[in-house]
Amino acid sequence: MSSVLYDTPGPRAKRRNVLYTVVCLVALVALAWWVYTSLNDKGQLNWALWKPFFTGSEAYTTYLWPGLRKTLEAAALAMVIALPLGAALGIARLSDHAWVRVIASVVVEFFRAIPVLVLMIFGLALFAQYTNVSSDDRPFYAVVTGLVLYNASVLAEIVRAGILSLPKGQSEAALAIGLRKGQLMRLVLLPQSVTVMLPAIVSQLVVIVKDTALGGAVLTFPELLASANPMSGYYGNNIASLTVVAVIYVLLNFSLTSFAHWLEGRLRRGKKSTGAVLGAQDVTDVAGAAASGADPAGALSGTGDTTDTRK
Repeated sequence: MSSVLYDTPGPRAKRRNVLYTVVCLVALVALAWWVYTSLNDKGQLNWALWKPFFTGSEAYTTYLWPGLRKTLEAAALAMVIALPLGAALGIARLSDHAWVRVIASVVVEFFRAIPVLVLMIFGLALFAQYTNVSSDDRPFYAVVTGLVLYNASVLAEIVRAGILSLPKGQSEAALAIGLRKGQLMRLVLLPQSVTVMLPAIVSQLVVIVKDTALGGAVLTFPELLASANPMSGYYGNNIASLTVVAVIYVLLNFSLTSFAHWLEGRLRRGKKSTGAVLGAQDVTDVAGAAASGADPAGALSGTGDTTDTRK
């Protein structure tokens, strides 16, 4: 059976795909064996090096958990600030007022062009010279500042692209019944574009979590990756410590993406048509509510039976 995107492979193509699959599997097995033998020859797989992570809690309570807590605090604060700021900048770039659109565009393009590490270092210098923030707290605020400025500009482009991806008929229909621009954005465009933007937004949130490690590498911010250095120095297991930290990052980001996939599916299921149709009086009520400044959605709360009778 053929698809719009590709034709169903024939017998020769199927045999070729099977051959490619076998070759890739053999290559992966060979690579895994090479890694295993290399680590084993260097003594990196000795039980004594991995024992602290399986037989006690000292490695977690003393090193890993404090670093993970700092990572989560910085990432969560950056997300809370960057998401609404990015949405505001993205909507501002679609404004009908040229001065709003130009200012938002300059801000977005400026901070999106600067590496996030440079923003963190610049933020650390600003907090050191122009604020009374203690030296212990400066790395945290500098990391959050850099993450917010960079990721808000990226999220602004995601929001703008998500809104522009909707058919123009959505805006035209909303304006035709008397909705104002603010109501159009709040009631029509943003709710529909959320499911379009969600995968890209989640990818950027994962980037926020991972970029906290830049603060630990350069700004002495005591996050998760930075905790691997004193831990490996104490136990003498650098490879084991970095492996455990990498696994924690994978689990953390996998949990975030899994929640986003669940939320996306829930939003898509909630937007399926219920079969309700609006009559002429309902449209008149919505237009009248919009003209009077009331919430157009509330104009439908008192309507009669809108069950689809078209059978």
